[in-house]
Amino acid sequence: MYQALYRKYRPRRFEDVVGQEHITGTLRRQVAAGRTSHAYLFVGTRGTGKTTCAKILSRALNCLHPVDGDPCNQCEACRGIESGAILDVVEIDAASNNGVDNIRAIRDEAVYTPAEVRKRVYIIDEVHMLSTSAFNALLKILEEPPEHLVFILATTELNKVPATILSRCQHFSFRRIAPEDIAKRLLYVASQEGFTLTEGAAALLSRLADGSMRDALSLLDQCAASDTVDEAAVMASVGLMGTENTVRLWQALTRDDLSGALALFDKLYYGGAESVSVLNDLLSLLRDMLVIRVAPEGGKAMLTGAFDAGRLTELSAGVDTGRLLAAAEALQEAADTMRDARDKRVKTELTLMKLAGTLAGSYRAPAAYAPAEAPQTAPKAPEIAARAPEKPQKPAYEAPPVEDMDAPPPWEDADIPPEPEEYTPEPVRPEPRPQSQAPAAPEPRRADPAPAPTEDTGWWGSVLKRCEQSLEGGGYTFLANPDNVSPELLGQDLVLHAKNAFVRMMVDTSQVKAAVTKAVLEVLGHGVNVAVAVGMPDKAAPAKDSLDELAKFDGIVKFK
Repeated sequence: MYQALYRKYRPRRFEDVVGQEHITGTLRRQVAAGRTSHAYLFVGTRGTGKTTCAKILSRALNCLHPVDGDPCNQCEACRGIESGAILDVVEIDAASNNGVDNIRAIRDEAVYTPAEVRKRVYIIDEVHMLSTSAFNALLKILEEPPEHLVFILATTELNKVPATILSRCQHFSFRRIAPEDIAKRLLYVASQEGFTLTEGAAALLSRLADGSMRDALSLLDQCAASDTVDEAAVMASVGLMGTENTVRLWQALTRDDLSGALALFDKLYYGGAESVSVLNDLLSLLRDMLVIRVAPEGGKAMLTGAFDAGRLTELSAGVDTGRLLAAAEALQEAADTMRDARDKRVKTELTLMKLAGTLAGSYRAPAAYAPAEAPQTAPKAPEIAARAPEKPQKPAYEAPPVEDMDAPPPWEDADIPPEPEEYTPEPVRPEPRPQSQAPAAPEPRRADPAPAPTEDTGWWGSVLKRCEQSLEGGGYTFLANPDNVSPELLGQDLVLHAKNAFVRMMVDTSQVKAAVTKAVLEVLGHGVNVAVAVGMPDKAAPAKDSLDELAKFDGIVKFK
């Protein structure tokens, strides 16, 4: 019966494990010196050799004739463990045996000495899948195990393993295998299997494996349908579009040639290329261009190897870094949501349309990656002041004078001025309010602001009515209060004078400015540039009766 390549060529000795010399060397020395631990924890991504090293270690601990820490794989113990005939070495999948009862069964039988070998070994794969109660059941025997017992735990998610378990194990971290090491192993396997694997195809498979030897061997097994496996065979079998097609698609997008990009994708789609593979290939190209852009020298060692550094610089010429980042994020988001898309082809085509607009400038990039040269939509307040008609400039805000706390009260030393001659007291009827203080606007809830120098006073009331419909919250409350905000129209510029810095903070927002600009356009028929400044314009203050002011203090009575 045919056996998969990743099973057929699974390493049987520590020296055969690829890319994990920092771990295999330590384990070999421990076995050779007889200083092995009672519990090991192997952590790493898929296909990096965790379970393989666990099986090699279980044979090395029980081998009758070890060779420099490696199992001989010839004695009865090695052959029995490898075939599964010896029941003292048990491999458990914690994903399907994660209950507390499963761990209790292991704990109950672990106290018995092994029947056929020296060490009873339990290999628990995906140990992070154990429940909390199962971890608690495992904890006691890990803390005080019998002399003949060894636990080898393997996991891909270290963060889910409790700290109490970690502290009782020797921790080994498995690295992702380098692409060149994977390619060398693939060439060796191909030679052993009797078919030809080109170096370009081996490099392509090693990049697709993403550091996993098992994935690389599975892809090679998938592509090994003919006597010669080259890059074209790999792309046809896996569903890739190839580096040249990726470059052509990228060039069409940067030229804003959307019809050409869609036509090329249609050809690739019916040629067998997967939609997600098209997006992933473009994302890989963008990633390499960004790396070579931000790190021209040191970034060369981090490239995927599919494109030359000079070619990457040439392809990214004319596109600023902000647009590259925006395009990369759009591709990443589309690739992440592709699994749930109802029509993957439509999703890919919409993403290409979005990329074409982003790279050519017709599509607005996210604010975080907007290009630095983008024009400002609204001028700043100093620019408005520069274009305003010449008039005496006053400071934006003058702080009120600080009162002298040691000065005597005003009713002791102040000279009370005589009443004005035109004042006529009326002892019977209450004193009427001056007509100048009556509200001019028909709405009783607020008074009209000071009139603008070039327009009638009614325009601002109309502007406020329109803003009330589009604004919510405190922005409109401060804007509509004439004591807090006073408008001043200077040609095409509208300056909103705020009472103080706090009022300016509440009014000087994009939402308020946009609502005011739209309302002014509807009322006056022309657009304005809105700016907010601190400091109210000078107004004629009404005359105050000094005796009325003094009457505010307790004990002071005004006689008429």
